Amino acid sequence: MAEDRLACRECHFINDPDTQTCASCGSSSLTEDWAGYVIITHPERSEVAEEMNVSEPGGYALKVR
Repeated sequence: MAEDRLACRECHFINDPDTQTCASCGSSSLTEDWAGYVIITHPERSEVAEEMNVSEPGGYALKVR
């Protein structure tokens, strides 16, 4: 479930709860305090991905605290 996953404070990528670093950017700044979930499948064609500065497909948090 998405609720127990960790969001990266740097790139907003949603990571598995047992990870120590972000699978997307490598940052160790992960948090359980996030809201909203968007799945980007084709970042090169997505206006949402462009707005969020996302270049890799995956699940992302909309708001990270």
